[in-house]
Amino acid sequence: MKQIQPINIWVNGETKVAEFLNANGINVTLGVSASFYWQLSTKVTDSEGNEVAGKSIAQGNLTMDGADYQQWNQDIFAWDWIANKLNLVIL
Repeated sequence: MKQIQPINIWVNGETKVAEFLNANGINVTLGVSASFYWQLSTKVTDSEGNEVAGKSIAQGNLTMDGADYQQWNQDIFAWDWIANKLNLVIL
């Protein structure tokens, strides 16, 4: 999970603010492609005063293939690729 620059998202008739990005690999075909499930979540404060991800307010799937897939050799590349595709800034 990564904290992101806050972004406004329209959800069921009101604006919510997403501040966390989570992503998981859901389907990898070695040497060919990788699909990721992503979620954008609100920020809440837990009982210890820590800022953590709250309610998921947007989600979807992205598939990395071609030259992008061939360049993927560390997790940070995938995080940056997903953020770029979603026009997000990881903090």
